[in-house]
Amino acid sequence: MSPARQLRLAALNIDGVLLNDTFSPVIHHFVVSRGAPYTADVERRIFSQPQDVAGREMAAVTGLDRAGVSGEEALARYFEERAAYLEDHPVEVMDGALDLIKRVRAMGLATVCYGGLGKEHFDRFLGAYADDFFDAPHYVCTNGFRPGIREITDRFGLRHDQVLFVDDVARVAEAAKELDVAFIGHPSSFHGSFQRQLMREAGVRHIAGSLYEIDEPLLERVDQEAKKGSSWVMD
Repeated sequence: MSPARQLRLAALNIDGVLLNDTFSPVIHHFVVSRGAPYTADVERRIFSQPQDVAGREMAAVTGLDRAGVSGEEALARYFEERAAYLEDHPVEVMDGALDLIKRVRAMGLATVCYGGLGKEHFDRFLGAYADDFFDAPHYVCTNGFRPGIREITDRFGLRHDQVLFVDDVARVAEAAKELDVAFIGHPSSFHGSFQRQLMREAGVRHIAGSLYEIDEPLLERVDQEAKKGSSWVMD
């Protein structure tokens, strides 16, 4: 690793960054099919939350709670609808995902994947790349401590200015901003998504529409910003 390199670790979100977004469309349908408005606030309340919190919020925003449906029951219904969605829209490795990891590792950074589902999700779709593309423990399930910025940083024994997070959800960006952690946003391309808007409102400096946009020059720039302590200082 170059002695001048500030960043030491890239933490890459699994669903929406390394894998295609199979959550936004289902959450959108779950809400609007029950006659509720789908807004930026709805996404803020549900996205990148622990599953028990997300379930309660889905029950609340759709009015299911008033019909006696618990958050746990709402979450179970959501996962049933997601399973049906996946029959026609399977989980896939995102175009450019492996190339992104190669670029990051070529710069001397360690890489780890994280997300809200259990490790079996990572093993199923990215397990074949675990040893060559990720550093131990390969995957961190953040369901118990979402969004996980502080916990992942601490797990690797690093300072906040030594880690880069790449995520598709503004809630994670907001946590990164609070801790002055480098962040690149890759918001969903789903037509109903508010994440790009919410990232801009949060002051995210770097928003990539494609993983190929997270190229070596951008990574070098983010590294220099972290070195200067300006990851969240707008030009």
